[in-house]
Amino acid sequence: MEEGGTKKKIMVAIDESECSHLALQWALDNLGHTIAGSELIVFSVQPSSNYGSVYAASYGAAPPNLIRILEENRKKLTSALLEKAKEICSQHGVNAETMTAVGDPKQEICKAVDELNIQFIVLGSHSRGAIKRAFLGSVSNYCVHNAKCPVLVVKKPA
Repeated sequence: MEEGGTKKKIMVAIDESECSHLALQWALDNLGHTIAGSELIVFSVQPSSNYGSVYAASYGAAPPNLIRILEENRKKLTSALLEKAKEICSQHGVNAETMTAVGDPKQEICKAVDELNIQFIVLGSHSRGAIKRAFLGSVSNYCVHNAKCPVLVVKKPA
């Protein structure tokens, strides 16, 4: 998947869900030859911190150490998630780069597509119903309509 001597960039966006793991596995199983000749970026977005409940539980005076510990744990979880994904890629003979961002996943994925010049995205689908999707939003739906490259959405087998 090379264009004029430069490797194409493919992104697999993951989170801690089973759907994301299935999307990564599907991409490696079904696009392995294409991915092997491309630059693969495994991307994860840490949601923006909302510690309102921590402040409320502590009557508005959350200890700074508690917030720091929560942030460190979130970073450790994301790092472990990306390392596991990198290991899975390695088992398929694919050398993957990992990247992370903080913010709204759908917006950060589309922003990374622009900044990193990604040519193809693979995402998992949580397969939420119409009502949940209306209230919670859909990262995959947003990316399909707003990313400036093709988007492949991998659904969980029935």
